[in-house]
Amino acid sequence: MINRSGRTASFALAAGLARTGLTALRAVAPGGRERWERVNHAGRTVDLYAGPACALAAAVGAARVRPAAGLAVLAAGACGAYDDVAGAGDARRGFRAHLAALRDGEVTGGAVKLFGVCGAALAAGAVLRERPLDRLLAGVVIAGAAHFVNLLDVRPGRAGAAVLALGAPGLLRAGPGARTAAVAMGAAAAVLPDDVAERTMLGDTGAHALGAALGVAVVAAGGRAVVAAHAVALVAAAVGGELAAGPRRSLV
Repeated sequence: MINRSGRTASFALAAGLARTGLTALRAVAPGGRERWERVNHAGRTVDLYAGPACALAAAVGAARVRPAAGLAVLAAGACGAYDDVAGAGDARRGFRAHLAALRDGEVTGGAVKLFGVCGAALAAGAVLRERPLDRLLAGVVIAGAAHFVNLLDVRPGRAGAAVLALGAPGLLRAGPGARTAAVAMGAAAAVLPDDVAERTMLGDTGAHALGAALGVAVVAAGGRAVVAAHAVALVAAAVGGELAAGPRRSLV
């Protein structure tokens, strides 16, 4: 019989922290509200408060399961936050565009995000797994999941709903993987109504953090075959997203 108390507590903690963070950021608006506002695909003004609220909530919740997991989630969110700020208005999308800019001597927000998330994921994989191949696969899954959720963040509520759907199977297991999946789902669920209503958005900050948490959940729960299968699927998704790269998500 699977013990549900740990998963419920993780979900509730992350949801409570994310909702509290969203409310507090809206009330304070550090640096002024203009810094936090963007225009979405429909021409509506939305805020970015959900991103850091979810990132911090997921990082705290994941750290309670494994400290390395919390650091990976926090690092992914921080790299996404840098791109949300430094990359605002940058129409370039996809690895090739940012690597080409880097080759020409320009360090874009997307390049910082790419190398930062990958580095944090590999570092977390080195702690969460013991054998070299398993560490590499773990890093690929964590970074790949962060990127995948960000790819889905193109319309209101899509990324948050995907986190709920992708995290749900992980709840069927016991142990740290299930608790980490519950963390990602709790944070996403807390801000999803505002996201769907086009009052806020996850941005790169929230999408990368929640995706990294899902990746950690897979690494913590699965054996080598499961992790390898996820790694292959996520690399394929990244390649597909690269080939289909077009205008930068829903912001102008």
